[in-house]
Amino acid sequence: MQDRHTDRERYFLEQSITSEKYFIPFIEEHKKITEETEILEVGCGDGGNLLPFVKKQCKVTGVDRAKSRIEKAQEYFNSQGYDIRLLNDDIFQIKDIGKFDIIILNDVIEHITDKAPLLEKLKSLLKPDGILFLGFPAWQMPFGGHQQICRNKVVSKLPFIHLLPLSLYKFILRSFKEKDDIINELLSIREAKITIEMYHKLVKEIDFKIVRDQFYFINPHYEVKFKLKPIKLPRWIGSIYYIRNYFTTTIFSLLKSNS
Repeated sequence: MQDRHTDRERYFLEQSITSEKYFIPFIEEHKKITEETEILEVGCGDGGNLLPFVKKQCKVTGVDRAKSRIEKAQEYFNSQGYDIRLLNDDIFQIKDIGKFDIIILNDVIEHITDKAPLLEKLKSLLKPDGILFLGFPAWQMPFGGHQQICRNKVVSKLPFIHLLPLSLYKFILRSFKEKDDIINELLSIREAKITIEMYHKLVKEIDFKIVRDQFYFINPHYEVKFKLKPIKLPRWIGSIYYIRNYFTTTIFSLLKSNS
C-alpha cells in the first residue's frame, strides 16, 4: 500500500491540487463556475476535490457513506471557517437534496456494480443546463484493478495482474499474504469493472449526451503523486476500440442530459 493511502492529510492535499489544476479548467471549458454555482460531489471522502470549489465560494455539497470520512472532512472545513454541506448518507436514500449545476463523480463509478441506477439518480439531480463530471480509470490499464491498495509493497506495484484468470489472481494475492478485507475489495472492483466501451454504452442507455471525453495516457493526478507530466492519449490510439483501454490511465468526461 502506498503511503498516501494511509496519510490522509497528504491524500487530501493531493486531491485538492488535482481538482484545482485539472478538474476545474476542464469543467470551465463548458460551464462557468461562479459564487452562485451549486456543486455536488458523490463519494466525496475527506473532501479534497471540493476544497478548490469551496475557496471559489461556490455552494458546495458533499455526500459519502463512510461516516469517518465525512467527520474528517467536516472537522477540516470547520477549522478553516469554510461553509460547506457534508452528508453522511447513501445518495439513493437522500431526499430533497436539491438540484445542482455541477455534479462530480470521480474515481467512484469503477467501484459501483449497479452503474445505471446511479447515473439515473444523478441525472435527476442536475439542473436543466447542469453538467456531470466523471473521472475513472479504464479497467485494462496497468493498475485498473486498484492493486496499489495492497499492503504488500511488491504486489502493489505489479501491473496488469487484475487481468489474470480469477483463480490465479486470488492465488497471487494470497501468496503475498494480503488480508481478506483487501482481497475482497479488489474482487469487488474486478466485478464492478468499467471499460470505455461499457461507459459509452451506459451513457447512451441513460440518455446522456457526451459533451467531452478526454483520455489520458498519463493521468494528470500522477503529476501531483509522482511528478509525471500529464500526457493525453494520442487520438489514433483513442480511436481503436478495446485496445485504447490498455493505455488509458484515466478518462475525464462531461455529460449533459438529452432530456
